Amino acid sequence: MTLRFAPSPTGYLHVGGARTAIFNWLFARSAGGRFLLRIEDTDRERSSDAMTREILGGLTWLGVDWDGEPVIQSARIERHREECLRLEAEGRAYRCYCTQEELEAKREKAESAGGAFLYDRTCRHLTAEQRQALDAEGRSHVLRFAVPDGRTVFNDIVHDETSFSNEEIDDFVILRSDGTPTYMMAVVVDDHDMEVTHVLRGDDHLSNTPKQVMLYRALGYEMPQFGHLPLILGADKKRLSKRHGATSVGEFQQRGYLPEAMFNFLALLGWSPGDDREILSRDELVDTFDIVRVLKKSSVFDEEKLDWMNGQHIRLLDDEDLFRRILRHRPDDLADIPEDDIRRIVPLMKERMERLPDFFANGRYFYADPEEYDENGVAKRWKAGTGALLRGLLPRLEECDFTAATLEEVIRGAAEDAGVGAGKLIHPIRLALTGTTASPSLFDMMEVLGRDVCLRRLRAALERISEPEG
Repeated sequence: MTLRFAPSPTGYLHVGGARTAIFNWLFARSAGGRFLLRIEDTDRERSSDAMTREILGGLTWLGVDWDGEPVIQSARIERHREECLRLEAEGRAYRCYCTQEELEAKREKAESAGGAFLYDRTCRHLTAEQRQALDAEGRSHVLRFAVPDGRTVFNDIVHDETSFSNEEIDDFVILRSDGTPTYMMAVVVDDHDMEVTHVLRGDDHLSNTPKQVMLYRALGYEMPQFGHLPLILGADKKRLSKRHGATSVGEFQQRGYLPEAMFNFLALLGWSPGDDREILSRDELVDTFDIVRVLKKSSVFDEEKLDWMNGQHIRLLDDEDLFRRILRHRPDDLADIPEDDIRRIVPLMKERMERLPDFFANGRYFYADPEEYDENGVAKRWKAGTGALLRGLLPRLEECDFTAATLEEVIRGAAEDAGVGAGKLIHPIRLALTGTTASPSLFDMMEVLGRDVCLRRLRAALERISEPEG
């Protein structure tokens, strides 16, 4: 079994292409087959080496590896041309001398009549003498494939038997006037020469398939099995595009998603493991993948679900691995924070992260005193008597061991001595130390912050607490 992913380097690797690559990779790896990569760069005006590097980098980040060296399609133009000329010699393709102006006039006439434009096969019926005369004039020409009569039927792995009427298909161009092959021809020759046995791609390629099936048959090639994957939709149920936000794999990497989570998430867009599991490693996905469970209907890209899934994968990382990944997202204004100080905080923040930048965005209070306090928290937590409770606590904090266990004992003891619930101290202290109403365990956080920082922030908060004192 051999599968391939064949991106065009005319743009970034978007999530739809990444999902296609993942499905091909899983199918190949689950069956012990080969997964090949081909760069379809025959559109020389729009293709670039920079985009090729971006695509390769995105696949590598996702953990989608390939067998052998990538095939560069533009290096195979002579091979494509050779097969085009063979079809012409065998009478399966013909020279078309119609100019762009002539074709455009025919298109406008068809559209004004309310119909779709199909080439009327004018040049298909030219005699040998007429072709020779046009060649002698130096008339430019393309090669068109002579579409046979009847229907083109093939079995789609996802959609089952699929049928097209050949009457609705143009005699399509396989070789341009400049001697370069079209996509339709190049992809068939390449897949044959690369011994591709299964072609999995998006539903947007379904209309290309009958043309390629015809070429396989005309060229005498063994035909691969085709499978067309459902499209990915945005939350508005329209095809995913830039209007829905980030769509390239590189953008998700920059925003702090884990490759393991992105791989897991995309693998479940249009496929199910057959049970209720949602958090799966690459190895588990390989072991579980079965092409028959690919869905026929489109899937919705739910970024909230991706955030949740990313958080789950973050919690599966060991602390040192998470620490190394977090460092790549450290903001410039925290560049001077010692790495050991960051490393100590990882276990406290691990359960409170959905994306890697959350570590710094949600935990800035570990590195800087709060400049303001949550208004709702102030109204709810700093009530009459709060100041007196905090002032009474300060001497105990100045003298006790500053460990989480001791701090919990001291703070709960102070509340008990004052005849109030522990929450009357715990919540106001959290607000004073962080400026927020949510944080990791207060006692663990206080141990990490240390005595001097905690006392300084509590005293600063006391200056802001306005309350009648008895």
